[in-house]
Amino acid sequence: MKVSTVQFIQSSPSIDKCPEEKKIPEYAFVGRSNVGKSSLINYLTNSKIAKTSSNPGKTQLINHFLINNEWYLVDLPGYGYAKVSKKTRASFNAFTKKYLSERKNLIYVFVLIDVRIKPQAIDLLFMNWLGENKIPFVRIFSKCDKVNSINIKKRVLEHRESLLKSWEEIPEYIISSSKSKIGKDLILEKIESSKNLII
Repeated sequence: MKVSTVQFIQSSPSIDKCPEEKKIPEYAFVGRSNVGKSSLINYLTNSKIAKTSSNPGKTQLINHFLINNEWYLVDLPGYGYAKVSKKTRASFNAFTKKYLSERKNLIYVFVLIDVRIKPQAIDLLFMNWLGENKIPFVRIFSKCDKVNSINIKKRVLEHRESLLKSWEEIPEYIISSSKSKIGKDLILEKIESSKNLII
């Protein structure tokens, strides 16, 4: 798939404020704060639609972007150590989970994981929640330009071992780096091959 057009539609504070569902497939991107989500989104779309920042928690709304007039890329608030109040962070998590569990047009969630660090409880809990709610997702190991191939394989294996404690079948993953230009084709192929899954 080639991304030829990117249109910002709107930012929504809750699911009921999101664009009307018109059988347009949606693909959500989410991860811990400062995991490189905005950089990946900009890389996928060949644009600067997502604001990058050194301050975690920059994304605080559900952001819809229409790609090629065919599908929505949805930029969700990050979870984790965002520099906002606990009350605000809890609100982010609540409406993010409500979107993920209730949005009928959602096809896949791309969960970004920083490949540089060991498996984090918050990531594992979030993926378990997705699994328990039967929400399809793909793991995206980000920032792979920061470590060598041996350490990437080591980290992927560590995540596999952690997931095997509660998963019978391990969710698929994609290695990515916006700087090294890795993973874009695989992510877009996943989207292209699943657009017809919408009912």
